[in-house]
Amino acid sequence: MDPVADVVLGFADYHAPAQRLAAALGAAYAEVEVHRFPDGESRVRLPTPVPPRVLFCRSLDRPNDKLVELLLAAATARELGAAELALVAPYLCYMRQDTAFQPGEAVSQRIIGRELARCFDTVATVDPHLHRTPVLADAVPVPRALALSAAEPLAALLAARDDAPLLLGPDEESAQWVGAIARRAGLEHAVAAKTRSGDRAVAIELPTLAVTGRAVVLVDDVASTGRTLAEACRALHAAGAARVDVAVTHALFAGDALAVLAEAGVGEVLSTDSILHGSNAVELAPLFAAALVEA
Repeated sequence: MDPVADVVLGFADYHAPAQRLAAALGAAYAEVEVHRFPDGESRVRLPTPVPPRVLFCRSLDRPNDKLVELLLAAATARELGAAELALVAPYLCYMRQDTAFQPGEAVSQRIIGRELARCFDTVATVDPHLHRTPVLADAVPVPRALALSAAEPLAALLAARDDAPLLLGPDEESAQWVGAIARRAGLEHAVAAKTRSGDRAVAIELPTLAVTGRAVVLVDDVASTGRTLAEACRALHAAGAARVDVAVTHALFAGDALAVLAEAGVGEVLSTDSILHGSNAVELAPLFAAALVEA
């Protein structure tokens, strides 16, 4: 079977997962060269010659510089003869702002999605933040929009534990996702209720479920400031939980998030390699490779 791309082009900040994806696809791997000038501008250089089918792989956490460089690279690939362009962005940025909550706000999901659609024929990501958008193609209107789930590999990781943990979603938005992981892992699950009063101020109400002496894993798609997970952890320890760990797809962990989790009593933190982090326990290359071959 021919590979789905002639080459996978990665970037230095995400080269190891991109190399794993190339290997899983049976494609060549090469790297985009990026030079940052003192004024903050980037010079982008692609390896030449550029073949007809190019797949870029770059996760778009801390996205502003990365987005500009990616758009420059994609436009250059077209100019150099690429006929098909695909993007694997395990973390897809700017998906949260899907409406204008206040007058004058930019709807970044729609704006960034359209920019990506101008450049790429295929966009693949995992667990995108689409809580009010039905499908990825509505946000990123490309011919092939693949929104994958990390539920299967995370479920396999959690099912292998010998303490049969309770899986807890920290808020209502996590209900469908934590339920999918729990069903695959054969584990009990529940969902807490969250009230947010600011970017870093939340209150958590646990479900009416006995947790005394139990191991609990807090499961979420994105961990950013860590405040929601920390409050849930404190509530669980107060209710008698023996151990509280965290499993997430996207380990953003901005600022002092890890310190906040540790202070709250979180034990182990597990994540996928959608964002490179010391907590990475699941590699996503096989998931992306299988989906791209089937698409």
